Amino acid sequence: MEFLPSELSAYAEAHTTPESELLKRLNRNTHAHILRPRMLSGHMQGRLLAMISHMLRPRRILEIGTYTGYSALCLAEGLADDGLLITIDNNEELEDFARTYWNESAYANRIDFRLGNAPELIPGIDEVFDLVFIDADKKNYALYYDLVLDKVRPGGILLADNVLWSGKVVEPVKPSDKDTKAVLAFNEKVQKDPRVENILLPIRDGLLMIRKL
Repeated sequence: MEFLPSELSAYAEAHTTPESELLKRLNRNTHAHILRPRMLSGHMQGRLLAMISHMLRPRRILEIGTYTGYSALCLAEGLADDGLLITIDNNEELEDFARTYWNESAYANRIDFRLGNAPELIPGIDEVFDLVFIDADKKNYALYYDLVLDKVRPGGILLADNVLWSGKVVEPVKPSDKDTKAVLAFNEKVQKDPRVENILLPIRDGLLMIRKL
């Protein structure tokens, strides 16, 4: 969902550094061949992820939710020379698709894909992260946050996608709508957490940027 009028969105994209040819192909083929292509970060958000990564020069990045590998490539652009990105997903059917594009990039040996359930895998990862990107099942956002915050260095950044949830966060919530309830609870949890400061960016479907104090 775009929160700007279409003309302004088009203007913003026209004045944003374009995707690489590899990312453009990955974007196009995700939309052509993969279910729920709206889950892809896409041009604008991808350039923002890359920009944040370049600013931080992270040694370690954790991504929760790989999908077709687009955001991993964007985040990997800013890795330090000895940097590594660990990305977790439970959909084995998309691994080969993502690896096809990673293997064409300069980051193939710096992306560590781990197949499985993130709540089970994260506790066993012995790393200190500079940057974390959460873009997975909404019902577990608060759990992922709790699992990773102690693994983020002071001054490190967490990013959580889809926190405006197609505008449903400001609409009456149906009793059966567990995802919207989970997003609302997560946003409120972060807002009240004295360990962090945060800003909710109305980019695409909402990106919550969190800095650990």
